[in-house]
Amino acid sequence: MPNEGLRTTGLTVRYGGLVANSEVDLHVEPGEIVGLIGPNGAGKTTFVDAVTGFTQAEGRVELAGQRIDALAPHLRRRRGLTRTWQSGELFGNLTVAQNIEVAASPGGFRAVLRDLFGRRRGSLREVVGRALRTVGLDGIEDTVTRDLSLGRQKLVGVARALAGTCEVVLLDEPAAGLDSQESGEFADRVREIARGGLGVLLIDHDMSLVLGVCDRVYVMEFGKIIFTGTPAEARTDPDVIAAYLGVPMESTHA
Repeated sequence: MPNEGLRTTGLTVRYGGLVANSEVDLHVEPGEIVGLIGPNGAGKTTFVDAVTGFTQAEGRVELAGQRIDALAPHLRRRRGLTRTWQSGELFGNLTVAQNIEVAASPGGFRAVLRDLFGRRRGSLREVVGRALRTVGLDGIEDTVTRDLSLGRQKLVGVARALAGTCEVVLLDEPAAGLDSQESGEFADRVREIARGGLGVLLIDHDMSLVLGVCDRVYVMEFGKIIFTGTPAEARTDPDVIAAYLGVPMESTHA
């Protein structure tokens, strides 16, 4: 298989005697949208925390063929592994551009303030523009974030993750709170991101979104992967139905 994208091998997370993730093998290739689904408490966010370095784990994490599991979170980010968060991570009183610049600048918020009128301002604005164009929101750089709809705020969060170097982006419940129209528009943006060559790992409880947009799906239960396959296979797999879906799902045509 190509030695690119994101790959985990035997990823295990323990909290004392509790095994939150057990021997998780998962891969996301460039340009591929991969879903990770499962019931609440299955260990999905723990997995994302482990992959991005926010919780201690055993096993291997590789990005573009290089091991990164010994690196701190900010160094994994610089290598191109990015994520969004379930909770709103945006600064509501800042503009869209300022929110993205905080993520794009190596020095974080203080560096953005230092560079507000400096020479790096122009290059940061270019990064902001590219990130916003990727998610279909070009032209809103100077809008205060709290004035945006929830759907647009979610996309700004994705743009923040994409700013700068990005090889694979992990989207942790990005469609939470969106209505069906906003979810459909979000799916279109995810497809555009993947078409640009980035790998996408999508975690969400919106099954119409996940099964409609993903190329492959992993299903997690009690910290273990119990299924890997296409969305069409997941819809009717007995183990997936028993663990999560409840009933077979109709095929979704985007």
